[in-house]
Amino acid sequence: QVQLVESGGGLVQAGGSLRLSCTASGRTSSTYAMGWFRQAPGKEREFVAAINWSGGRSLYADSVKGRFTISGDNAKNTVYLQMNSLKPEDTAVYYCAADQTMGVFISASRYDYWGQGTQVTVSS
Repeated sequence: QVQLVESGGGLVQAGGSLRLSCTASGRTSSTYAMGWFRQAPGKEREFVAAINWSGGRSLYADSVKGRFTISGDNAKNTVYLQMNSLKPEDTAVYYCAADQTMGVFISASRYDYWGQGTQVTVSS
């Protein structure tokens, strides 16, 4: 089992920045893939970014490419999502996800473990 706890959400003006953190505990030694997803009110959960712990390979949704950066700190069992140039349409609950399969995944169904989510609100 892997437990995930997100932090770092909040209210920010358009153009601002936030950094989300997701700390994993439990069987972290066999956790290979980490991802960030988001869900806005009335919309389905969507992929934001993903990273593979071992190789550092990462993927981004087109909507955040060039503005968001996913990174990981193995020593701290923590993955980060640095969000710059935020837009009102980035407003959502952001979820961290983890899986014990090696790879980089954009589909939510590939992840076995999820955090509780952290709210990000971008005002115009």
